[in-house]
Amino acid sequence: MSEHVVDAGQRHIREINAEIQEAAARGDRIRVINTLSRHNLGVGLPDGADIRFEGSVGYYCGGLNTGARVEIERNAGWAVGEGMSRGHITIGGYCGMSGGAAMTGGMIHVKGNAGPRLGVAMKGGNIVVEGKIGYQSGFMAHSGKIIALGGAGESCADALWSAEVWVAGAIESCGVDVKILEPTAEEVAEVDEIIKPLGLADSSRDWRKMVAGERLWYFESRDAGAWLMI
Repeated sequence: MSEHVVDAGQRHIREINAEIQEAAARGDRIRVINTLSRHNLGVGLPDGADIRFEGSVGYYCGGLNTGARVEIERNAGWAVGEGMSRGHITIGGYCGMSGGAAMTGGMIHVKGNAGPRLGVAMKGGNIVVEGKIGYQSGFMAHSGKIIALGGAGESCADALWSAEVWVAGAIESCGVDVKILEPTAEEVAEVDEIIKPLGLADSSRDWRKMVAGERLWYFESRDAGAWLMI
């Protein structure tokens, strides 16, 4: 497989992404340099694309990913991988607010910490964070798993639907309508299967599994106590 180097710099974002798409169509391995924390890099990447961003990226990198393998060397801004349906995104540093928002499948792996509302409204797939997840991570997440190895911030798993938030480490506070369950051995084994290919499996972790309390699923509009529980 040949390598194609894309020099982002100050070029127009459409020109940069057009070059990336052309290289992906040829089957080239892609390396993007001089990223300069630009926004909207690598949007709508096709199945089978293999791309590395050298440096940090801005908002929405890897959004609408349909099967590409994406590596971000350093940090990512807001909404990395938003709306992705397949593929794998690795972030070498910090992940900004709303990473994986509304994703329906695939994997996002954050090697550092993650910002607020990680996985907001996600509808499938998995997000694994080696560090701490931020305020209201998992907010209104419908499906999939958020797995945090370094604890969680305030209002964690607020207003969950059918997603699960797994945390090893301290949780500053839980959000509205959250239950913390002791996971079964079979459930822990499922999580280990997700993180094992990332080199992160560790049988000594004390997991807490957070799920919806389900009161918000059926609340009466007149019952303020059911939705003002913070």
